[in-house]
Amino acid sequence: MSHKTPYLIFLLLALFLSVPTFTKAQNSRTDKLYSSSGVGFSFPIGETNDYLKPKFSTTLGLNLGLGNNGLFLYPKLSLHAYKYQQQTLDAGFATLVNNGRVTTYLLNIALGYRKIVGDFGFYGFIGGGGGFLLTPEVTLSPSNAVASFNNKTNGMTMMETGMGMEYSFGKVSVFLEGTYMRGFNKIQERRFQTIPLTIGIKPNLSSLINGK
Repeated sequence: MSHKTPYLIFLLLALFLSVPTFTKAQNSRTDKLYSSSGVGFSFPIGETNDYLKPKFSTTLGLNLGLGNNGLFLYPKLSLHAYKYQQQTLDAGFATLVNNGRVTTYLLNIALGYRKIVGDFGFYGFIGGGGGFLLTPEVTLSPSNAVASFNNKTNGMTMMETGMGMEYSFGKVSVFLEGTYMRGFNKIQERRFQTIPLTIGIKPNLSSLINGK
């Protein structure tokens, strides 16, 4: 993906939140709480693509409605996995890792806005948070006969913005979501940027709690 991709996502998000709805939309909802779970792939972009490649990823989150005008709070845990191609040696190590695995534990909290049109929902959100990435390190024995693997914990603060659509099947909705994540800390002396694409389900917890 080109270096212009993040700016395109920002532009699309801004247009989504500012363009008036030309069909009659009903934003007032009595169902205020949904859980979300999704699977997909997270695609590194820019210089992040030098050392990370996409692997299977998952997300877990909640949608909490705020008032009756479409606003919602969106805390989300991103458990992404990447293929790791180490570019620079970590201090105290003499061996580069090839075809390793990086996993993320990133918690972001976003404010979103949703438009409801019939059984469809269209939403955008922006927020931030942080967590950590685990990157592998390898140490060889003096005879090079034994390799010992450890994980290095890399702290990360970040921002996230995205948009998605969902379709309601009564008490469960299916959704498709794309986001842009940008870290404020560097890994391998390079900025962390990625575009996760996720498909999943959102059970209506309000309905389950209220027994309706």
